[in-house]
Amino acid sequence: MNFCFWPDKDLSYDHLASGLKAALQNEKSAFDADRLQKYTGLQLRELLKWPRPLPLEEERVRLLHEVGFELERSFDGKASNLVKSCGKSALNLVCLVTRHFPGFRDHSLYKGHQIFLYKRAQIFVADLWGAFKGQSYGEFDDIGSITIMADYIVPAVLRQLGALKYSSTLASIIEANSEICPGSEEEVELRACSVHAVEKMRELISSKLGKQVLSVELDLWLWASGIQCSSLQHHRTLSIYY
Repeated sequence: MNFCFWPDKDLSYDHLASGLKAALQNEKSAFDADRLQKYTGLQLRELLKWPRPLPLEEERVRLLHEVGFELERSFDGKASNLVKSCGKSALNLVCLVTRHFPGFRDHSLYKGHQIFLYKRAQIFVADLWGAFKGQSYGEFDDIGSITIMADYIVPAVLRQLGALKYSSTLASIIEANSEICPGSEEEVELRACSVHAVEKMRELISSKLGKQVLSVELDLWLWASGIQCSSLQHHRTLSIYY
């Protein structure tokens, strides 16, 4: 459900996170696999204590059903079994998630090439790593293989920093708050160039400062900087992937 908050100016990731946490504290079975398969849009709103339809609400419900069904079918109904099966490999876990759950297959065709960005599959891994402080379910021997999570906040912050430069046409579209189609060249370039830019930042930090920084750490810093800037203008794409 962690995607596309911008169509509702009052909605943010914090609402989702706090709502899900409160729901689980109130009822430990709220996210059992069989329950996930039965949620309706209205029930999801009640769960999150949100007073009106969520952006892409039908898709959010569909994806909940998909996750519940596949967890029950392949992992004895437990996400913990999914995580255990990766063998402490972040890359393996991303592959498992995208193999079993079609809603995480965040890829596009760009000038004849298939581009894999996998924002939500990677943030699943990154959040486990962060929440468990690299231990237990968050222990991954290859956490450095995860890139940034290419969304709509990070490219805008990179532009502010001068790490990305937009064409005049693209800048005009974004500044006019016009939508950019999912899978379009502009959208793929925004996201893929953001991944590349941050990898170059990592290289510079290593060569000039002698410090090793993970992409997931840079991603958190860039995203946190962006959501604190109320005037930040980001691209607008209706997508289930970010």
